[in-house]
Amino acid sequence: MVKRQHKIMCLVLCLMLAVSTVFVGVVSASAATGDTVYVRVNNGWSKVNCYMWTDGLGNNASWPGKAMTKVEDGVYSYTLDKDYTKVIFNDGSNQTKDLTYPGHGKIYDLSKGTWSDYAGAPSQGPTVQTPTSATTATTATTATTPSGEGTTVYLNNEAGWATPVVYMWNGSTDSNGSWPGVKMTSIGGNIYQYTASKSYAKCIFSNSGQSQTSDLTAKDGYIYNNKTNQWSVYDTSPLQVKEFTADPASNIYTGTDVQLSATAANKSGAAVSYKFSVTNAQGGTSTLSDFSSAKSVTWTPTVAGEYTITFDFKDTDGNTNNRTMTLEVKDDSALVKPIIKSVTPANLNLIKVNSTATVTVKAGGGKTGTNLLFYKYVVTDPNGAQNTPYYTLNNIYTFVPKMKGEYKVNVYVQSSDNSTINKTYAYTAADDVTEPTTVVVPTTAPQPTTVQPTTAKPTTPQPTTVKPTTPQPTTVQPTTAPERLRGDVDGDGDVTVVDTTYLQKSIVGLPDVPALETLDLKICDLDGDGAISVKDATIIQKIVVNLE
Repeated sequence: MVKRQHKIMCLVLCLMLAVSTVFVGVVSASAATGDTVYVRVNNGWSKVNCYMWTDGLGNNASWPGKAMTKVEDGVYSYTLDKDYTKVIFNDGSNQTKDLTYPGHGKIYDLSKGTWSDYAGAPSQGPTVQTPTSATTATTATTATTPSGEGTTVYLNNEAGWATPVVYMWNGSTDSNGSWPGVKMTSIGGNIYQYTASKSYAKCIFSNSGQSQTSDLTAKDGYIYNNKTNQWSVYDTSPLQVKEFTADPASNIYTGTDVQLSATAANKSGAAVSYKFSVTNAQGGTSTLSDFSSAKSVTWTPTVAGEYTITFDFKDTDGNTNNRTMTLEVKDDSALVKPIIKSVTPANLNLIKVNSTATVTVKAGGGKTGTNLLFYKYVVTDPNGAQNTPYYTLNNIYTFVPKMKGEYKVNVYVQSSDNSTINKTYAYTAADDVTEPTTVVVPTTAPQPTTVQPTTAKPTTPQPTTVKPTTPQPTTVQPTTAPERLRGDVDGDGDVTVVDTTYLQKSIVGLPDVPALETLDLKICDLDGDGAISVKDATIIQKIVVNLE
């Protein structure tokens, strides 16, 4: 619900004034200033930007556009500052195609690639609050004691607004007052409060109608920070919960490693302990990590269903607190698209300079065609130099960092229908790598924050079998080498997964390989149908893993 100024409105108002009539109502456009565009981030992106434009009339920002605001788990929004008709969603590296913006109240699903109505969007009714006379809109009213307790919201006025107000509504005829809403009550410091007389679904905070937020879901008992544009639980406990997260928080499948993390602090500086537990749909509860100084734990669900995660906090002053979140776990046994369940070492871990770093990927999905998954690893060193990788069947990759600094490993997983997912992991290469100091401490008897093992461990875990620095693809060698093997598309004398990639590139017309019409039909037409197609690439995949 955003108040908009539009050229069409101005024209209509001028015409109405000319005939001495008063207009009361709504003017809307399919892509007008003040409209809100929504996107559902369910494809593994960790952030999302919105780049909008109208041909010949400019854009909303330089590429990659404006960072979108989180509305709820997996849903982000952006409010138009001008009239735009085109949009691209991106995470800075990956992007959608050029999309036509269908107008207010629509949400784009990144996974499905489709637009649909967004249930959380306000109706167009209250979008434009038009005064019933030629005077300007009424100023915010002073908060009064409500006749009954309804939705209570708080505002952390870090942006320094002079007059914080809140407008709340359920529909075009159901709001807490005329725009811009009701003046909030200061309850100390930067904190303001407002309690409505009933429950409302949506709200907008503003500085008496200026510097307004986007359309927000009204969260009862939560506080909104007008500087960071984030909701959090309004908590007056001496033990303050700062953060509690799950990564990933959506699109979780059985066997996926979910990193649960939390942070809390006591104003007196008292030490905080953390406990993580999970409850299934039948009510069974398991403790993942009992009270200790460890701020995170990895949970790997094995059964699909809905789970409640409980984060418990306590400090040495005797204060306690807790938070909960609900996560849905899906079954991937018939999933067509590939998914990355875990990568070891985990993101932000340390690796050692001049020592082999082994990256192990656990993936799922790919239940189509040959039911095979292919892997590619793009390594970027601290100077920006990259390797030139090819897809392989190996889910283990090794490399040796030659300098200190951050290495980024972009892991790609592809199914036989060419559906692909990728995630980037950052590792810091250091001269020496030691064991982590944060450990799970039992609740019986106080333990130091660092527990030394009874037997010394090497500073860098060594695999029992030394892996080669470059994974070796499985190859098929003929008993007697002919002049050219069928399936040896690249002509190197072996049939490997590289030939599959080579053939796929030729089929789609990529410039870094010879054109499809130049390939030898005798070598590449493995199914004997007289044409070179994806079917032939699939047969090569089967040959590589001895399925043919």
